[in-house]
Amino acid sequence: MYNIRCVLLLWLFVNPLLLVAQSAKTPVAASPLQSGPMVGYSDMREVMLWAQTNRPARVQISYHEAGKATPAYLTNEVQTNQKAAFTAHLLANQVEPGKKYEYDLLIEGRKVSLPYPTQFQTQNLWQWRTDPPAFHFAVGSCTYVNEEGTDRPGKPYGGGYEIFTTLAAQKPDFMIWTGDNTYTREVDWNSRTGVLKRYTHTRSLPEMQPLLASAHNYAIWDDHDYGPDDSDRSYWLKSVTLDAFKLFWANPNYIFPEGCTGTFFWNDCQFFLLDDRTFRAPDKMADGPGKAYFGDKQLQWLLDALTFSKASFKFIVTGGQIVNPAKIFENYAVYGTEREKLFKAITDAKIPGVLFITGDRHHSILHKLDRSGTYPLYDLTISPLTSSPAPALAEEVKQASYVDGTLVNDRNFGILSVSGPLKDRLLNIKVYDQKGAERWSRDIRASELQ
Repeated sequence: MYNIRCVLLLWLFVNPLLLVAQSAKTPVAASPLQSGPMVGYSDMREVMLWAQTNRPARVQISYHEAGKATPAYLTNEVQTNQKAAFTAHLLANQVEPGKKYEYDLLIEGRKVSLPYPTQFQTQNLWQWRTDPPAFHFAVGSCTYVNEEGTDRPGKPYGGGYEIFTTLAAQKPDFMIWTGDNTYTREVDWNSRTGVLKRYTHTRSLPEMQPLLASAHNYAIWDDHDYGPDDSDRSYWLKSVTLDAFKLFWANPNYIFPEGCTGTFFWNDCQFFLLDDRTFRAPDKMADGPGKAYFGDKQLQWLLDALTFSKASFKFIVTGGQIVNPAKIFENYAVYGTEREKLFKAITDAKIPGVLFITGDRHHSILHKLDRSGTYPLYDLTISPLTSSPAPALAEEVKQASYVDGTLVNDRNFGILSVSGPLKDRLLNIKVYDQKGAERWSRDIRASELQ
């Protein structure tokens, strides 16, 4: 009996040590979260959220009104899979207008602990009740994330990722990504595997995650997230990149089966998200009626939608510069016949409140095109976020349309604010560099665009 007791006591003492030693050799399982969560579109009755895992997993989101732990609601549950790049679109449809919500990401039924706020909001039901609420939103384009082995040799093309931390600190209601939101490379252009890998690589940038998790996100594309540099309607894999775009973004609608054209509202403003690649003729084609940029089908929808819209400001969002008259690079001026057709149609239909928001050029600048007998057309170019900056050409800043003092040749982003009573809405534009220093500010009243 004595010997048995000694053996038992020895086992009880040694066994925990063995367990500790064994656990020290066992690696901790990597987190199943690849990127996100991201807040997508917002409306009064529903909000779309998004997340990506790195392996098959059950994903869901629990949410509740801010400051109230109960009642809590659940989105649909999604089983992520490799075909869809392990992405999940999660619909929060038990919400009320004009509320703020906090949420938790659940993977395999377990809460994922995140070191930053996760929140979203629904839009306000202000019509026939009050003046529209004030709001502010962020704008940026050209996000290059370096990857050793696939980048071009030499100085890294991307950098300054802390700009997303600076941007998130502004706490915008939403963010508009105006194209080149990822940069596909030679290793990506010819395969679905490559395209999905590139989208995943960019979306996984750690500095980007807090912004994605707390500001609503809307996007269009330009050449680099669509295909190769300067790509047009001839790109052979555009159906694959469109699928990737829809997997990785959470826009509210797509007007056509092909392309990323869409629209959304925020209070009294409407945003028209245009696709400048899917229908685009080659740049080198001779200008004329057959040289499409947006193409007849997209242009007709745009003009119909602008005519119908009662928005105070009608923001047309697209990748390349529209107002800049310099016939260089991929500016709309290179497609002069279609450009004049669009401008004439806006004038003839007496459509008020139109402004353009663009990207692409790796510098920020404001152009203002004066038009006889009607209001001027503004084009706000905001670029780049993390790609290498490129200065405007001398001939561009000599154009009559250039608004003096608005050229920024550093990495930067824009914060646009809309405020004031419905009959006197004010748009304020501020441009900040990657460290958060304000570079310039301008006001435009809706009454000036009548």
